Amino acid sequence: MLGLAPPPGRPLFFLFGSSIVQFSFSNGGWGAALADIYARKADILLRGYIGWNSRRAVQVIDKVFPKDSPVQPSLVIVYFGGNDSVAAHSSGLGPHVPLEEYTDNMRKIAQHLKSLCEKTRVIFLSCPPLNEETLRKSTSTALSEIVRTNETCRLYSEACVSLCKEMDLKVVDLWNAMQKRDDWATSCFTDGLHLSEEGSKIVVEEILTILKEADWDPCLHWKAMPTEFGEDSPYDLVSSSGQSTVNPSDWTFHRRIQWD
Repeated sequence: MLGLAPPPGRPLFFLFGSSIVQFSFSNGGWGAALADIYARKADILLRGYIGWNSRRAVQVIDKVFPKDSPVQPSLVIVYFGGNDSVAAHSSGLGPHVPLEEYTDNMRKIAQHLKSLCEKTRVIFLSCPPLNEETLRKSTSTALSEIVRTNETCRLYSEACVSLCKEMDLKVVDLWNAMQKRDDWATSCFTDGLHLSEEGSKIVVEEILTILKEADWDPCLHWKAMPTEFGEDSPYDLVSSSGQSTVNPSDWTFHRRIQWD
């Protein structure tokens, strides 16, 4: 049975995932960019958990997104996979999750989110590439050796993309999207793994493309959504004629990037 509908007022967009989500409001991150783009249109809510894998996500999915919540999300953007893809540690400890289990966990997450409400939309982000050399230099000496490779990132990304095709889910193929840039290895990361402002720009562009092209009712692309309290007012700035006011509700001049 599907849950209650999204709120009649401002829609809720949740970002759910590991450190790439938790850090998405820092250093020109993609979460902060979305919050700016959707100002007065939707609330961007952060549910990011550094170091987490899909196994931990499945354990708490009912608490993060309870089915009996009086208000359900309009959109959930999900990222797990980078930590799952870390090589298994000899102790049995650590974030590694075998590829088959990772795929099954992501399927469970998708099924739960799709069950919240018939109007709840879901976008998965696949595992991005990484700069192995930079990552090795930046890893803390307090940690045991962490083996991450671009090849395993590819495998987990492909598994995520394949699952989304199977389940008819929208997906951003970050592994391929980022490598369209010739300088991706040096420009897209702060430490070889986490996203720089340039890397975040790619994430935002890919998400906005999906939201613009998706055949969803209602459309969740920012240009198609109403601006809260956007009506004209005599209290707006006075026009040059002095006879009327100018409504600034949808001005975007402050943005360095004029997003489509």
